[in-house]
Order: sequence, then structure tokens, then C-alpha cells
Amino acid sequence: MLAAFSVAPSGGEQPDASVHDAVAAAVDIVRRSGLPHRTDSMFTTIEGEWDEVFGVIKEATEAVGQFGTRVSLVIKADIRPGYTGEIDGKLERLEAAIEERAEN
Repeated sequence: MLAAFSVAPSGGEQPDASVHDAVAAAVDIVRRSGLPHRTDSMFTTIEGEWDEVFGVIKEATEAVGQFGTRVSLVIKADIRPGYTGEIDGKLERLEAAIEERAEN
């Protein structure tokens, strides 16, 4: 499965409402998990089996909780049993389709 998630604290003490320290704590947990992952400006996507992916998301959410009085968590999952390597595979198929359209 692929799971894209965004986690952020609220009610923290940062005067500019910045959440980069909290997000860094979450991304560090994802990186240490050893699971395939990708982080962009809005989400972190992680690939693996249900229990391992959601275990990492839970740990990352708990880490972010230390930076505020509440935590917001958004998750979108692509569940495709029997497939692995989709964190790159989906992008490769997209780029091939774009290239094919450009040639036609």
C-alpha cells in the first residue's frame, strides 16, 4: 500500500505558527523506518504493508504531538494487494503516458 499523510500540530508556542520542527520530527521517524518514502511540501508518502505503514504514521503523529496541544492528521491510501514498488512505478507510468501524448 501507499499512504500519503500530512501531520501538523496546533496550539504550539511558535510565534510565527511554523511547524517545520514538528514536521522534521515526523519525517525523521519515516526515514528511520527503512520503508520506501518520499516527502514533498504537502505530504509524505510511505510504502509498505498495512501494519508497518500505519505503525510509522502513528509514531510520527505522536512525535508531532509534542509540539502542540492538538494534532491534525490527513491520510490518503492506495491499497493494491500484490503490488510493490508503486511509489516509483506510478510515477514512471505517468511520465511514459505524458511522453506518449507528446509524441502523438
